[in-house]
Amino acid sequence: MKNFMTMARQFRDDDTGAAMVEYTVLLGIITVAVIATVILVGAWVSGQWTTLNSNLTAAA
Repeated sequence: MKNFMTMARQFRDDDTGAAMVEYTVLLGIITVAVIATVILVGAWVSGQWTTLNSNLTAAA
């Protein structure tokens, strides 16, 4: 138990733990933004293809 408390104190006093958490949060935000962008662009492209297909079908 004493060893665990010593490890906990060292982790608390170490600044790299805080930096790791900050980078993890930043990575999560970037990941969500990339996924949202891919979904939105995919929906837009799908709509463009549908419109193109409709126009080509109507012209034929």
